[in-house]
Amino acid sequence: MSIKTSKILIPIDFSNQSMYALNQACSLAQTKNSKVYILSVIEEQNKISSLFLDDQTDILQNKVKSKLNQICEEIQSKYKIDIEVMVSKGKVYNQIIDVSKMISTDLIVMGTTGSPKEGFKRFIGSNAERVVRLAQCPVITIKGQNLRNGCQNIILPLDLEKETREKITYAIEYARYWDATIRLVSVLLDDNQQNKNVLIKNINQAERFIKDAGVSCSAELVSGDKKVTLGDFVFNYAKENDGDLIMIMTKKEELSLSQNISVTARYIINNSEIPVMSIRPKKQNYANKSSVSF
Repeated sequence: MSIKTSKILIPIDFSNQSMYALNQACSLAQTKNSKVYILSVIEEQNKISSLFLDDQTDILQNKVKSKLNQICEEIQSKYKIDIEVMVSKGKVYNQIIDVSKMISTDLIVMGTTGSPKEGFKRFIGSNAERVVRLAQCPVITIKGQNLRNGCQNIILPLDLEKETREKITYAIEYARYWDATIRLVSVLLDDNQQNKNVLIKNINQAERFIKDAGVSCSAELVSGDKKVTLGDFVFNYAKENDGDLIMIMTKKEELSLSQNISVTARYIINNSEIPVMSIRPKKQNYANKSSVSF
């Protein structure tokens, strides 16, 4: 039986943050033995503008391809990984999703504070949210720069929803790459004993499953102040436990026609100083309430 090759897609706009994300992603690719695809997207002119302005897209595309090839040589020399560069034209998030589907990536890594460059769309905000919402594979967004190489602690928040437990498989996979510890955490925001019992059951089951898989794990149920957002609880927990990666599950509505991600997911993605892996829940054949937090 053939083994599926790992493929990582890295969209860049040549901003400092996207280049930083590129290096982080290539370091991971080296660990995962993944092939890397570096993508730059040239925003299309609207039809009216193209009637009155010279369309120099081809010239820009050649310049971008040349720059990407230069970056490719530097990255290959540093990380000794297989890299392919790609330039596409269109809406940024559409191109990222289309390319990801076309080459069957198992991960997308992108910076989230890139400054706009001529001919390119800023990757922060709606583009990042749409990629997170629409991608068939997990998406790692990187906002901060003061990160260490590798990963020692993966922060894995669990809530009351069954879908959030899908993250455990990914957490185990990535913990094995780095020999990292998975830090499970659940936040109880009320005095509901039934909710507390479910959280305790979920987190204990998850801890046993992870440890049985031979991965280091800790688990903690914390009581929270309702005045503090769930996202801030996660950030505080990550800081206290020296977290390197936060894994979140995006809400179930993203499988429908919703144009947004959950409030908590958006807050964590846009404000986390450590990388965030967003995992889209798989379709279920039965009715179930939606997840609104982790």
